[in-house]
Amino acid sequence: MTFSIAARCATTGRFAVAVASSSPAVAARCAYARAGVGAATTQNITDPRLGPKALDLMALGADAAAARAVLVAVTPHIDHRQLTMIDAQGRTAVFSGSGTLGTHGEAEGQDVVSAGNLLANPDVPQAIVAAFEASAGQDLGDRIIAAMAAGLAAGGEAGPIFSAGMQMVGEVSWPIADLRVDWHETPIAELGRLWNIYKPQMEAYVTRALNPVAAPSYGVPGDE
Repeated sequence: MTFSIAARCATTGRFAVAVASSSPAVAARCAYARAGVGAATTQNITDPRLGPKALDLMALGADAAAARAVLVAVTPHIDHRQLTMIDAQGRTAVFSGSGTLGTHGEAEGQDVVSAGNLLANPDVPQAIVAAFEASAGQDLGDRIIAAMAAGLAAGGEAGPIFSAGMQMVGEVSWPIADLRVDWHETPIAELGRLWNIYKPQMEAYVTRALNPVAAPSYGVPGDE
């Protein structure tokens, strides 16, 4: 019930992951990223433990393919899971178990991986990857939103989607962006609207955390 992207910006070293689904609050259980390590999704019949486990393995030095191999070897009910991951060097891995629901697909590209299940057609992940690759040089968040929109335009899920989310990590230990649309008629468009609001402020929130003295004003009533 999900299509997703996990990607890396080779210029900044940032990672981002985004998911969309017909189910509510999909990003709360499917999207994971860790600064300096990588990003991962766990989807289909979701086991939210697998995203952090993939990141733990990559943090210990496993590349994406090795992390996938470990998870596939040791995880109960793995046939019901669909996974993607990208490591610190931009290497990718994807897994779709034999119990993956409906029409499903997966695609890998330069610094990007995508997968989906219960899709309108199996080419949706490739459309996501192609859109991401075509936007090389642009802001990572912009590329993620455009790629998810391309996946929707290519057919998306077989039915309507209602939730979407994007998480981004960068030079600090916490997510520099974590945007969620938990229930909406057009969640990817709404996610893009939220990103356009948040993007100009994102770096200022990092500065406020690291050095409040150097932080810009909030620009809200009462902050004169």
